[in-house]
This record gives sequence, C-alpha cells and structure tokens, in this order.
Amino acid sequence: MQEHAWVREFPGAVTVCDPDGIILEMNDRAAVVYEADGGRALIGTNVLNCHPEPSRTKLADQLATRQRNVYTIEKNGVRKLIYQSPWYRDGGYAGIVEVALEIPAEMPHFVRS
Repeated sequence: MQEHAWVREFPGAVTVCDPDGIILEMNDRAAVVYEADGGRALIGTNVLNCHPEPSRTKLADQLATRQRNVYTIEKNGVRKLIYQSPWYRDGGYAGIVEVALEIPAEMPHFVRS
C-alpha cells in the first residue's frame, strides 16, 4: 500500500489495518504515539494484539461487522477523539482506519443550518 505524502506528517495519529486486523500503515504521529508498543515495528502485526479486553473483542466485532466506532478518551491529561471507520479499495471492504486527534479541554461547538 502506498502512503500519500500528506498523511505522513498529519498531526493526528493514523493507523490502517486490513480486514483481518493486520496493520498496513502508520503515519509519523502514530509511530510516536505507539512507540512504547513498538512504533513502526507494529506494521505487519495484528492490531487485536495491541488491545486488552474488552476493547479487543469490540474491535474484532468491528472488523467483522464493518461498523464505525467514534469516542473520546483522556489519558495523562490529554483528550483525544478516536475515529475508527471501515475503509474501501475499489468498492470492496479493505479494513479499518483509525484517526486519533488531540482535542482541547474547551472547544467551540457550532450548530449550522
């Protein structure tokens, strides 16, 4: 899989896996975020091995059902939006992409019509 230049230095962590959970790509930020777990050495390994229960079972179900999963977390005082979604190649299901973005404690919210 060819990584596009824009995603390499994107400030959010982007991790891409195939339908079996094998990590195909990580951008620079993801490699830093997951450095303690192996960083880029995680490419080629199964993403399920990176998650404890019950997250592991939820992610396995997500891979099987091709569902989106969106939530926020806080760790070490840093809030993040986690957006996991199926991705497709030539119209066929190709796996899950996760984008993790740091979000400020206070953030404006706009309702638009």
